[in-house]
Amino acid sequence: MRAVAIINQKGGVGKTTTVANLGACLARLGQRVLLIDLDSQSNLTLHLAGEEGPLPGPTSFDLLVDGVDIASAIRELPEEQVHIVQGSADLAGIEQALAQKIGREMLLRDALADVQDRFDIVLIDCPPSLGVLSLNALVAADEVLIPLQTEFFALQGMTQLMEIVDVVRQRLNPKLSVRGLLPCMVDLRTNLAHEVVEELRAHCGHLLLRSRIRKNIKLAEAPSHGTSILRYAPESNGADDYLALAAELRETTVAESVSADTVVADCVPAPQGECATDEASSSASA
Repeated sequence: MRAVAIINQKGGVGKTTTVANLGACLARLGQRVLLIDLDSQSNLTLHLAGEEGPLPGPTSFDLLVDGVDIASAIRELPEEQVHIVQGSADLAGIEQALAQKIGREMLLRDALADVQDRFDIVLIDCPPSLGVLSLNALVAADEVLIPLQTEFFALQGMTQLMEIVDVVRQRLNPKLSVRGLLPCMVDLRTNLAHEVVEELRAHCGHLLLRSRIRKNIKLAEAPSHGTSILRYAPESNGADDYLALAAELRETTVAESVSADTVVADCVPAPQGECATDEASSSASA
């Protein structure tokens, strides 16, 4: 079983849209898919909930805080051909709920060990923050996929994210690899989108995925219908783009781990001519 954390501490970059639609597309390609909603807004859960809304039963909060068996928290979404551990508004208070729990960063990893043989791939929808929920995702994951918008500040915050990824790899999860950067909501009609993609290619070519998720109204509409793009608009650009991403992720694997230092040095502009990683190291030393 392969676990992928879809993460970016910036909100509105396409994390949930990617988890929902990539999961459906991987299932279409024959993969046994489990989705995990770690966001207190539960947007992933609502995205795929259908007309009847979220299913009753334990959520990811119950899994992490109360230690319920993961099998009891998994719900099948037969129309999408995926399974899901649903999110909950209770996740907003998880930092306090787990404050005294020893090994709290390893709870998701330990839970997933019990379903290793049931699924081919797990996609983890991370919240727009780098707290205990995102840390659980990174410790449980084999790979990190980073969606970003094609805007001027696309790489803003990447230094902090990649430093955390590197710390997790060194101390808690040596198998963790950076799978790649995924440009989302790409508006091919604008010069800015082309310029940002070219800038990403120039500085982060080793991490930039071939796939691009174009800006598409059907992708924006699908969540309000409680379904994936494959069911809502199977002939749309959004469906084509996520099917292409699913195929790319299936046909290629990470040849070697890419260190956070490499990513930061190559991809993140250094402030005022100084090396971003050196500055971070100095701050840590101080």
